[in-house]
Formats: sequence, structure tokens, C-alpha cells
Amino acid sequence: MHKDRIFLEGITFDDCLLVPAKSDFVPSQADTSTRLTNNIKINIPIVSAAMDTVTTSALAIALSQEGGIGTIHKNLSIEAQCREVAKVKRSENGVVLDPVVLTSNQTVLQAREVMTEQNISGIPIIDGKKVVGILTHRDLKFLRDDSVKISEVMTKDVIKAPADTTLEQAKDILQKHKVEKLLLVNGQGELAGLITMRDIDRYQQFPNAVRDSRGRLRVGAAVGVKDFERIEALIKAEVDVIVVDTAHGHSQNVIDTVKEIKKNHKIDVIAGNVATAEATEDLIKAGVNAVKVGIGPGAICTTRIISGVGVPQITAIMACASAAEKHNIPIIADGGIRFSGDITKALAAGASSVMLGSLLAGLAESPGLLVIYKGRQFKEYRGMGSLGAMVKGSADRYGQSSSTSKEKLVPEGVEGRVPYRGTLSDFVYQLVGGLRAGMGYCGTPTIEQLRTKAKFVRISAAGVNESHPHDILITKESPNYSMREMLED
Repeated sequence: MHKDRIFLEGITFDDCLLVPAKSDFVPSQADTSTRLTNNIKINIPIVSAAMDTVTTSALAIALSQEGGIGTIHKNLSIEAQCREVAKVKRSENGVVLDPVVLTSNQTVLQAREVMTEQNISGIPIIDGKKVVGILTHRDLKFLRDDSVKISEVMTKDVIKAPADTTLEQAKDILQKHKVEKLLLVNGQGELAGLITMRDIDRYQQFPNAVRDSRGRLRVGAAVGVKDFERIEALIKAEVDVIVVDTAHGHSQNVIDTVKEIKKNHKIDVIAGNVATAEATEDLIKAGVNAVKVGIGPGAICTTRIISGVGVPQITAIMACASAAEKHNIPIIADGGIRFSGDITKALAAGASSVMLGSLLAGLAESPGLLVIYKGRQFKEYRGMGSLGAMVKGSADRYGQSSSTSKEKLVPEGVEGRVPYRGTLSDFVYQLVGGLRAGMGYCGTPTIEQLRTKAKFVRISAAGVNESHPHDILITKESPNYSMREMLED
């Protein structure tokens, strides 16, 4: 065998620890903000996986409110995926520059349908472009005949303000008039925007949220190779970032797809998954704004066993980060994270953020089905390479889109369940708390310093055992550690 065919020794999270160093700050002072792409900043380095048992709009909203970002999965019709994106974008707004509107001659039935579809409680009513009223749930509360015109039931005495009104000014106006929605108009009385008390409250409730320039929550969405119809629709739905999501990102189809997107659209693109410096270089040359790293490390992934291919995750992150660093392009470490300390290790190895699947699948906001097993709550979780997910639409992620039956699909993932973990807010607090502790021990107050200054030590199997609680029977589980989950994994 030629020596140049032997790559290098591969290590993953349990093979190493970070070495403590002098620190001049406490963990609560650590800055957890980082780059998702070379253009988009997030406030915690957590991205949710584009999996059909992990990320729909509910989890994406909750994660963005905490400072991360969600990736809407693509096992949906184009229309359904765009609706999920729209739910995130409309969930919070600083100023809604393009509010949903109706005209006064439309019916109450049409208004109810729009309110239900868009999940909104009030609609500005216009004639031409001029504001003539507003219709809210309060106007419809005791109405029995939905065939009446909106003009007969809408509130005509509308509180308005100039188009350049700030959020602080809007808050004062809303409080003074005891209303929840403020319509912004230009000099001609035409609708220019909408500010709601709910959005002002959300700004104060979630100061760490990741928002775009218009104050809306950010969200990403996954697409397959050359799925240009879906890409066009998602961009029209105002998605913030497109994720070209495949099992083998170092392929010509992925490279061509990235080039085509960047040629035709001004939008950030993340592509993957890869595990080598060469693959990272090729994707960066194609125009990506971030590279997703990880071939087979996920809890539900069988790629390495079925195909014999993969690179242990710490080694893969280091290799890809070394290439990306030359071009100032961030790396997203996707897969293999089991504890908050693994997030710290992934970032120290060179990643700017981590993508989580199994850790988030058990949350209340995830779309997986909640089940009871042996008296304990679990949520269903499956890999996008599992047979069930491939049949639903993810086969193209594994280069098998031409297969027409279950018997002709070759799965690279499994289906199972993960422990129910409660709400995202509480769980992510523990993850970020663990990261802050790690940054404190390493003496690195920012993620950028953690990426460039932290040092690793290789450990043995005995070192792994020593790292976990030992010589004790645990009687009360910690919110951020469970030996039972280790055994079940």
C-alpha cells in the first residue's frame, strides 16, 4: 500500500480534552456571538439541523429568539416549506413594512381565512393605498354572519403615526391610546408599515434574538442539488440563508448548484457536508458563505458503517477550518455533539458554530411525536438517511432521487427516539452555560479566541472514564448530564 494513501490519525470528541489556561474574566462575561456565514452574525453558536423531526417554524422561532438560527427541512412541498419560512419571518417584526392588507369590500370570511393562514390578529384595511380602517379579532368576536363586508364591522377610528416613527415613540403612542397596533402612514395617508405592541414586548423579552435589518427573526432553509424552483420560492419568501444540504458536499452537482445560486441571487449560501480541506477549498471557490462539516458523525447516521467512508469529527473540523481560514469563511460543525463540552471542543477545533440534531429533537418545539416508553417521555427522531425520511423526500440528499421504491433505496440512517428535554429556552441555557464555562477554563473570552488559542490534549479510554462521574450511583440527574442517555446512545 502506498504511504500517501494513508491519511492521518482521526480523532473525535471523546479522544481529547481542552487544556485549561489563565483567565482574567468569569464565564458570565464570555461573548458567545459568532459568525454563521461571512455576512451573518448570530449571538450563540447553535444552528438547528434541517431534519424533519428537528426543525419546523416552531423550533426555528424559539432558537432564533435565543440567539441561534434554525434550518427548515426540505421534506416538505415547496409551498409548505415557504409557509414555514414565512411563519418565522412574520413571528416578530420591528416595523412590518409589508403588512398583510385587505380592502373594505372584501368579506369577513376572507378576513378570517387570512388571519388563520398568516397567524395574525389584525389586518389594516385599505382603499387604493390609503388606510380606511383596521380589522381585529375584537371586531369579529360575536359576529355570526361571515358574509358581511369588512366595511360594516371594521374599526374606522384608527390610530396612525408618521412612517419614520421609532419603536420607542410607537410604544408611547400605543400606551397612550391603549391599542395594540399602530399603523404608519406617509404624507399622502398611504400605508407605510405596522408596529405592534407584541413585537415591542418581544424585543424586550428576547434582547439576544437574531434579527434581520427589518427586525424580523432570521431563518435558513435546506434545498437539494439543482432544486432551483424551490430556491426561487424560498428567496421570494425572504429566507435569510440557503443551505445546499447533501451527504456528499464534495460533488460536482453541489458545486454547480452553488455557482448557479450565487450567479443569480444575492443571498448567503451554506453548502456541505464535507470532511477535507480539498472539499472546503472547492466549495469556497464556488462561492459559498460557509461550509458545513461532518461525514457520518451524527447519532442517527450509519454512513460510515454502510459505506465505509468518513472522517472523525475533530480531525475533519481541523482540516476544513485550516482551509477556510485562508478565505475568511466560517465552518459549521455538523454532527456528533452529545454534551455541551463537545460544543466547546468543536469551536476550539476551528468551527464558528455547531449544527445540532439529536440534542434538539427531544425539545417541546421539535415536530417529532411525543411518546411514552417504560414510563418515561421520549420524542421520535430519525436520520434524513433513514428509510422513512428517504421515502418522504430526502433520498436525493444521498444521491438516490431516481429510486422509486423502498426496496431500491439504500438507507444511511436509522429511526429511533430521544429523551424529552422540555423547552428549548431552558435546554439551550444549559448548553450555552457549558460553553461559557469552557471559555472561562481556556481563558478565551470570545469564540474567535477560543478557535485560535485553545489547546488540546489527547486522552486514553481510561481518561474518558475518568472524565465522567465514577464510583458512585447517581440518584439525582443533572439538567445537563445523564449517564442513562450515554448508555442509550
